[in-house]
Amino acid sequence: MAPMRNGNDMESEAAPRPPSSEKMIENVACTICGCVCDDLRITVREGRVVETEGACELAEPWLLAQNTQQPPATQMAGEAASFETAVEEAARILSQSRAPLIYGLSRSSTPGQRAAVRLADRIGATIDTTASRCHAPSIMAFQQAGESTCSLGEAKNRCNLVLFWGSNPVKSHPRHFERYSVDPPGMFLPGGRADRYVVAVDVRPTETTEQVDWFLQIPPGGDFDALWTLRAMVAGVDVPDSPGIEDLRKLADRMTSCRSGIVYFGLGLTRHGTPHANVEALLRLVTDLNRHTRFYARRMRMPGDVAGADSVLCWTTGFPFSVNLARGYPRYNPGEYSANEVLERGETDACLLVGSEGVEQLSPAAQEQLRRIPTIVLDYPTETCPFPPTVAFTTAVYGVHLPGTAYRMDETPIPLRTILPSDYPSDAEVLDAIVDRLRPMICPH
Repeated sequence: MAPMRNGNDMESEAAPRPPSSEKMIENVACTICGCVCDDLRITVREGRVVETEGACELAEPWLLAQNTQQPPATQMAGEAASFETAVEEAARILSQSRAPLIYGLSRSSTPGQRAAVRLADRIGATIDTTASRCHAPSIMAFQQAGESTCSLGEAKNRCNLVLFWGSNPVKSHPRHFERYSVDPPGMFLPGGRADRYVVAVDVRPTETTEQVDWFLQIPPGGDFDALWTLRAMVAGVDVPDSPGIEDLRKLADRMTSCRSGIVYFGLGLTRHGTPHANVEALLRLVTDLNRHTRFYARRMRMPGDVAGADSVLCWTTGFPFSVNLARGYPRYNPGEYSANEVLERGETDACLLVGSEGVEQLSPAAQEQLRRIPTIVLDYPTETCPFPPTVAFTTAVYGVHLPGTAYRMDETPIPLRTILPSDYPSDAEVLDAIVDRLRPMICPH
């Protein structure tokens, strides 16, 4: 979108600004969603993003809003405070807590996520990511069934059959069609869109179903039955006639006869019935299809670095989310150690949020508990916590103010770069400062 113009536009065009006041930065990565598109061209002028090229309708307003707000770097009870005082209070809250909780991490970066795990280990906390309220059933399913998957690049180059099941990427991941799944030419698909057949399976029409070759509508709650019926058909079982069975036969035929296929599945598959069983059925279907052709499954991850949060927790604790470190070693049990359930049961007496955007996904009972206990919140300048925290830190934005690493939805690490200046600290610096202050307060495990 072009920068806003004012009454002096004619003068500015006649006498352009000196080159030093404006610069173009290429190959910028955006962390607004799991696509982590890294081909943006950003124009920066006087410490602000004034124009974006290649940004989608989700990314553009977010980038243009950077550096437009300057909240205090640290606050206590809503009042500005020094960094040292805020760190001292945060350390006091955590050192006195008998059951601390750390939650969020999906809008952070690898350094901040590692620092959060260090802090959780230091205080024996439960640590959880926003995946526990998002694709947790999918993670549990592929722990049971495995996952035949690939990178987005391999899917772009090979898959001539593309399915979206319970997903609406046109709205949730606006450039997914353009960059990875539908439109781009591939190594074995030089015609791009013309070489692909695209199917959407959903319970209702969406923006995505309007742009595919075939929309297969199934009844609400019908995913499990449809997937197991497809498994039977792929295995050669003669399935009796029933309403909608011809459409499933047609889909099974396309799946088994394609050169290579992929199913991108979203949260629509995890919002009814037994969510992990729905996803397990899909993953086992994909395994069955690999007896006939090459077929893949891929989750449509939502927040920018939730895949990175899963990855960092995995290679530091052995588990992807809902991890408890109270005994000095990691224990994993979704539900028992998931942030939402821990809060609902009142099993935590202090909470540290690395990003408050995940709070809206918590249940009303869990959000009410957050309002009752001491809270420490690390937020970006453009974010607003939905409740007044005890201690609040404003942190710099990875990929805008700081370099870092974000994991794309296919677990591919994408480097982030600095495009704007900021005096705010990183969340890793804040968390490490809290750990350092805790050393004289508590003993290690």
